[in-house]
Amino acid sequence: MNHIGIIGGTFDPPHIGHLFIASEVLTRLNLSEVWFMPNHIPPHKERKSYVTDEERVEMLSLAISDQPKFKLQLIELEREGPSYTYDTIKLLREKYEDTKFYFIIGGDMVEYLPHWHKIDELVDMVTFVGVKRPGYTFPAEYPITEVDIPQFDISSSMIRKRLSEKGNTMYLLPEKVRNYIEEKHLYGT
Repeated sequence: MNHIGIIGGTFDPPHIGHLFIASEVLTRLNLSEVWFMPNHIPPHKERKSYVTDEERVEMLSLAISDQPKFKLQLIELEREGPSYTYDTIKLLREKYEDTKFYFIIGGDMVEYLPHWHKIDELVDMVTFVGVKRPGYTFPAEYPITEVDIPQFDISSSMIRKRLSEKGNTMYLLPEKVRNYIEEKHLYGT
């Protein structure tokens, strides 16, 4: 049986925090792979589009290119409408029958779990892996496999702000992603 971690998000842009979390969970839980799954329309937030889906996929592809156990999973971009985790996991379980899925989320999303679409069914379909983030706690309401990693407080919104202000993003983004952003003049660069 394969043990696959899934880390979803807008990845707008993908940064070393995403890679660090995926690497830590991959190692700690001895997973076969971690799939990076960019979403189309996150149901929990109004998404302003800073770049195209194609550009996000290209940046993500560049970001994970040096780690053979990191893969792209584009199922949510290929579907229409909101990206509900329940629907995605249901489709993945049908397609990959010999696979156990681990859905990796940060502390902010753990607190939001009670509001997820069909959460009671979803917790029976996937193992949630909660990665601690500063300022968030893990409620005991749902089963969460906790992975305690060194705190690394970085966000895509912080990076977008730095890029638009011509600030320093050295060591916050993989070099290939930084180069792509500069070549394409993304985020106000």
